[in-house]
Amino acid sequence: MKKIRNHIEELFKDVPKTEQSEIVKQEIIQNLEEKVMFLMENGKEEEDAINKAIVEFGDIEELKRELGVKKSDNKKSNFAKLNLSYSIWGSGLLIALFLFINFYYTPKTIWFVYPTFGLLWWPLSMYFYWQRKK
Repeated sequence: MKKIRNHIEELFKDVPKTEQSEIVKQEIIQNLEEKVMFLMENGKEEEDAINKAIVEFGDIEELKRELGVKKSDNKKSNFAKLNLSYSIWGSGLLIALFLFINFYYTPKTIWFVYPTFGLLWWPLSMYFYWQRKK
């Protein structure tokens, strides 16, 4: 019943290896193997019985919550953090460019402040997006 073991190992790949999680994993494997034996005694082929036991078992999201595993939204959170840092650096460079152009070409008129206010919305919106994804 290597297929059952491989399936359970795949389901538990992001669960930290603790004594409790190993006990739960072994109990699940044992229960699935017993179910396969029961289905085979009632006339199912071995492959069909294994597949039916796996399908009826479903997923382990509730079990993961009980074991203390958080959902893995790290990818989205990291992407949001990358967006935030990109927006901070990008708006900073653009503001510096406007500042340079303003004081180099028209030092008597201060106009760089106006596009600066517009540019500050970009990192501000990315900050709130990042906070929501955390």
